[in-house]
Amino acid sequence: MSKDLRQKADAGELVGYFGYGSLVNRATLRTDVLAAFPVRLKGWRRTWRARPDMGPTPGVVLPDGVTPSLLTAIRASEAAPEAAIDGLLVIDLIENLPEIDAREFRYHRRDITFEELEFGCSATPEATEYLFQSGLNLHVYEARSEHPPTQGHSPILRSYLDAVMQGFLTEFGPDGVHRFVTETEAFHTPIHEDRDAPLYPRAVTLSLAETELFELALGRRARDPGN
Repeated sequence: MSKDLRQKADAGELVGYFGYGSLVNRATLRTDVLAAFPVRLKGWRRTWRARPDMGPTPGVVLPDGVTPSLLTAIRASEAAPEAAIDGLLVIDLIENLPEIDAREFRYHRRDITFEELEFGCSATPEATEYLFQSGLNLHVYEARSEHPPTQGHSPILRSYLDAVMQGFLTEFGPDGVHRFVTETEAFHTPIHEDRDAPLYPRAVTLSLAETELFELALGRRARDPGN
């Protein structure tokens, strides 16, 4: 962990948030991210669901009748103590938190603790120990449930899914992509094919190898109707 990062942490200038969807892909991040660590969040699960009816997303124009599903993390019940999901712990300037909140306006920002995180091998023991001791506030975003879900067609946007899966490939490798699919509930949700004309505002470009891997991973969901 760099000296500058330590100084900012000691001064209370930093915040951490756990990304489990598009925030896993560093290419979609728009703030001054100072560090990021692939981690596993224990006691949470991930699912697709119809988005809460809170009006249109600023700056995003959708075809009539299409209200894309969103991805959310949900705290697991005591009946599933083994629940956990992969993601990226992003260390950012605390002054940028309102911008992240605006990006995730359909979500509540929930507090999490370092004890809920399992760090991968990319985080040195020194950095991990310091982060544990720093008192850094950590958060995860959970979809709002106080609003009724939108009605009508609620597919997964392919352009959004591409960005998410590319992030998991970069951070966790091919096994991480397959694990993302198997550990995400409601993956029977239909996909809206918008790769050629992306509706997702932070769309990414895929290589042929990425496209083939993602199709292979998604093909497995058809053999698991309970997913």
